[in-house]
Amino acid sequence: MQKSSTCSFMYGELTDKKTIEKVRQTFDNYESNCFEVLLYKKNRTPVWFYMQIAPIRNEHEKVVLFLCTFKDITLFKQPIEDDSTKGWTKFARLTRALTNSRSVLQQLTPMNKTEVVHKHSRLAEVLQLGSDILPQYKQEAPKTPPHIILHYCAFKTTWDWVILILTFYTAIMVPYNVSFKTKQNNIAWLVLDSVVDVIFLVDIVLNFHTTFVGPGGEVISDPKLIRMNYLKTWFVIDLLSCLPYDIINAFENVDEGISSLFSSLKVVRLLRLGRVARKLDHYLEYGAAVLVLLVCVFGLVAHWLACIWYSIGDYEVIDEVTNTIQIDSWLYQLALSIGTPYRYNTSAGIWEGGPSKDSLYVSSLYFTMTSLTTIGFGNIAPTTDVEKMFSVAMMMVGSLLYATIFGNVTTIFQQMYANTNRYHEMLNNVRDFLKLYQVPKGLSERVMDYIVSTWSMSKGIDTEKVLSICPKDMRADICVHLNRKVFNEHPAFRLASDGCLRALAVEFQTIHCAPGDLIYHAGESVDALCFVVSGSLEVIQDDEVVAILGKGDVFGDIFWKETTLAHACANVRALTYCDLHIIKREALLKVLDFYTAFANSFSRNLTLTCNLRKRGWFSMSRAL
Repeated sequence: MQKSSTCSFMYGELTDKKTIEKVRQTFDNYESNCFEVLLYKKNRTPVWFYMQIAPIRNEHEKVVLFLCTFKDITLFKQPIEDDSTKGWTKFARLTRALTNSRSVLQQLTPMNKTEVVHKHSRLAEVLQLGSDILPQYKQEAPKTPPHIILHYCAFKTTWDWVILILTFYTAIMVPYNVSFKTKQNNIAWLVLDSVVDVIFLVDIVLNFHTTFVGPGGEVISDPKLIRMNYLKTWFVIDLLSCLPYDIINAFENVDEGISSLFSSLKVVRLLRLGRVARKLDHYLEYGAAVLVLLVCVFGLVAHWLACIWYSIGDYEVIDEVTNTIQIDSWLYQLALSIGTPYRYNTSAGIWEGGPSKDSLYVSSLYFTMTSLTTIGFGNIAPTTDVEKMFSVAMMMVGSLLYATIFGNVTTIFQQMYANTNRYHEMLNNVRDFLKLYQVPKGLSERVMDYIVSTWSMSKGIDTEKVLSICPKDMRADICVHLNRKVFNEHPAFRLASDGCLRALAVEFQTIHCAPGDLIYHAGESVDALCFVVSGSLEVIQDDEVVAILGKGDVFGDIFWKETTLAHACANVRALTYCDLHIIKREALLKVLDFYTAFANSFSRNLTLTCNLRKRGWFSMSRAL
């Protein structure tokens, strides 16, 4: 794949110099040409090839690649001579070679079942290599190297969810354990955190064997590129967040300073939140997911601030230099208010008492929540300088966080109820219109009933607006899908080609009718062909019902056989809610004029249930 398309690495001493120059000029001049060229294998065996070069151009008429086709014609240039063919003529040896190389000949010649009468020379066909026997190229499924995991497979998706859950566990428990020092002598917490660390280490190993999407949108499965990409991006952060800081603290003879250092370093595990950031772009388009995410972020920030708030109070409540209690600390004030004051144990030489760890955490979280939501009851208040400075910083962060999160919550709810608001606004406008122009009560009720029923069926979606966003090809595919019931139920469309169906589908329109709606009035021009997809309609002539139309029926006029517009000879009125697929006369005639073969089939196979051009003409199967 890294060699030149001119195959210069296969040239030898007998390769024609003029042919080599022609091949080079063909590539340089972006031309198409064909050659007979002698090339050499690795073992220096000469092989004759028939080489075809065809430039491939894009939509801007620029050559983006060359299609090079090689056919082995050694058998036709130099038939092989062995002991069994000595003394044979050249033609006999050629016949023997062709007979023994049937598989090669089948690849070089077209397999056409209709080719019975005209049997040209197979040798001539092989040497000419026309466009009808060019090889067919099929897209081959990408092959993933062994030990490489696809980033979109079910296993990797499940594993990512497990990692995300453990990441949130880390984000909650690490600050709590660092601040409240709950795991120095707790073996259960140590084992649990060690298991989590092992899982994250396994995740690092898996990331070295997981594909990723390159800058051009391609899936990169090369192991070397995967390793280099991971080392350059998230490896350092993932490694720092997985170091077993708890194991050092598990030993009792560790120096207190080192133990405190490693307890603080456990906060580095919060870098695991980077794993959440990698997945955010998959869920930001969903309003409910963003809402849940914002609430989780708000609670997580309040939790972190509560841990810091307690750490400040725990650091200041006892002055280690003078071994006295600081009565202005918020912890001392809380202990007095709940009846668990601090007391000095003279025999042990330490301070005891005070609120429990659970009470301290709940109180800290209560204070941060009231501060972040700008409520601030004041029953827990900062008193020392450090506490006041932290509270000021927390208020500044909280105001920004509160405005950002709850401002987005308002926007999300507005988006969630946008359709409902639009529906009620439309109803109000219609009511005001009917009242302003004093529309009769019966007609007003029909209008409101139609709007409500149409909205319930379409959910307020503007089909034309959606289709206008899509490109032409995609719009035609969608229209074929929307009109599939018409195309599948009526034999008139069975012989239509894909292009013809797409042209027809774009011209079809879908209308919803409420009970009592008149689709055609007697005497008006019949300018559309209507296909009933659901519901029931009645045909009325001279105040008498002459036919009932239902699913699968067709009414209108045979435009393709008439030169003038017809006057409707009857009224067509909806009895129930109906879905009609209609196509205008001009659009239908335009398609029939272009697809003449389909026009003949359409004219023969389409039967109108009710022809509004002729009085009394309707299908007997639908007559009353």
